[in-house]
Amino acid sequence: MIDTPTLVDQYCHGVLRTELGLGTFEALLGRSAGPPAAGTTFFDTQTGFAVRRWCPPLLGLEPHCPPARYLARRRELGVLESGRRLLRATGISTYLVETGPPGDLTGPDELAAAGAAGAHEIVRLELLAEQVADTSGTVDALLANLARAVHGAALTAVAFTSVAAVRHGLAAAPEPPGPGEVRGAAGRWLARREAGGALTDPVLLRHLLWIAVSSGRPLQLHLGDDDPMTLGDFAAATAGLGTDLVLLHGYPHHRQAAHLTSVFPHVYADLGPALARTGARAAAVLAETLELAPFGKLLFSSGARGLPELHVVGARVFREALTRVLADWVRDGAWSGADAQRVAGMIASGNARRVYRLG
Repeated sequence: MIDTPTLVDQYCHGVLRTELGLGTFEALLGRSAGPPAAGTTFFDTQTGFAVRRWCPPLLGLEPHCPPARYLARRRELGVLESGRRLLRATGISTYLVETGPPGDLTGPDELAAAGAAGAHEIVRLELLAEQVADTSGTVDALLANLARAVHGAALTAVAFTSVAAVRHGLAAAPEPPGPGEVRGAAGRWLARREAGGALTDPVLLRHLLWIAVSSGRPLQLHLGDDDPMTLGDFAAATAGLGTDLVLLHGYPHHRQAAHLTSVFPHVYADLGPALARTGARAAAVLAETLELAPFGKLLFSSGARGLPELHVVGARVFREALTRVLADWVRDGAWSGADAQRVAGMIASGNARRVYRLG
């Protein structure tokens, strides 16, 4: 039996503080921003089925009960009590919480209290930059305040995260932009920012990433649906500088992400949402990742946002998949039981504690 007594959730968000109707709950199960197809529901997904398997017993119901019955029980207990029961059943000892997304989400301290766990903050670079732009009236002020804000945030946050690869990609020009390029881009963005323009300029995104690299804090990169191999040049450019890169949400390109971790000593890969999304097939996805990635380069996360159920699913599916894969290899004689247990502990929590210097 492979034992993973505690988990470090190396990337997640808070949970909603408000009661949810069926439609809102279903929407939070979905991967897309839009609604499900007419006449269908996001409960009819691997994630939805996993929620119905693992969560009802935690609220006193039978597994696989109908969604309407589950949500009625959730409302009966109330959002606070149901959240506490769900989060405290995950076995997560530490949450690393990105505080950027909008919505009535709990912060790190609230999530820690509800889950009887520890918590630390992850800062999203683009949102930090947008806040700085709103208080900087000139290009000089923006650039000075931006550097000051990133390095100030590094004093308390355990990591930075960025959606630069999703918004623009990093394949074309991974190196730091020149001062003239940066000033020109900053001026153009300040003019657009008055109308609420988000940070999408490729020059400023690169500049922001390189400020974060200079901070020494780990830098998490959202991959979206892009091939992780497009980050190869950026990974090469940042090698040896003392900043680790963590690739987030690489599925269905998990094998490419795993390959990058084998090429670059400072590149790591997140396992979480890929396993939660594939549900009953999670063991197969995990086994494919373990074919390529060094075992010290993989990190558990739930990737959960909004629903405490997603924290439960992330943790339970991960444990089930890891136990199934490693137990099969032990049974076949390919691995010793001691090695399987050691690797399980690395992926569940040890690697994250090392990368984020959690002690």
